Parts: sequence; structure tokens; C-alpha cells
Amino acid sequence: MAGSGRDGAWAGMGIGWAVTATLVGGILVWGSLGYLADRLLGINPRVLTAVGIVLGAAGAIYLVYLRFGKGEGNHGGA
Repeated sequence: MAGSGRDGAWAGMGIGWAVTATLVGGILVWGSLGYLADRLLGINPRVLTAVGIVLGAAGAIYLVYLRFGKGEGNHGGA
């Protein structure tokens, strides 16, 4: 059956989109929460927005590492 194999040229496309969505989603969600906190607290220079964006990016990178970055069988280190 055509297209049923996972070893084609497009096999890694799903993983790439999952990584992209995780990174963008983390930045958007945590950045939005920081923005809302800035608005509620009345902080004029959007400090919490920047903190939210940085925390969202760091958390998303960590989640991508946990899901896709750990190699199996790499128990001995470098």
C-alpha cells in the first residue's frame, strides 16, 4: 500500500511539527500569562511578559528534550 511506510522522505515531518508546536505553544501560553499578570498588576514596562516568554521557551525546550532528545541506549555518557 502506498504511503503506509514510515521510512519515506517525509517520515520526520511529524516530529518536526511536534517540536515546532511545542516551542511556539510554550512561548505563547507563558508569554500571555505574563502579559495578563502585567495588566492585572499595572506594571508598565512589561517585565512579567518577558519573564513569561523566557520561562515558556525554557520549559518548551526541556519538554522537547524529554520527549525527543533522549537517545535510547546512551547510558554511558558522551
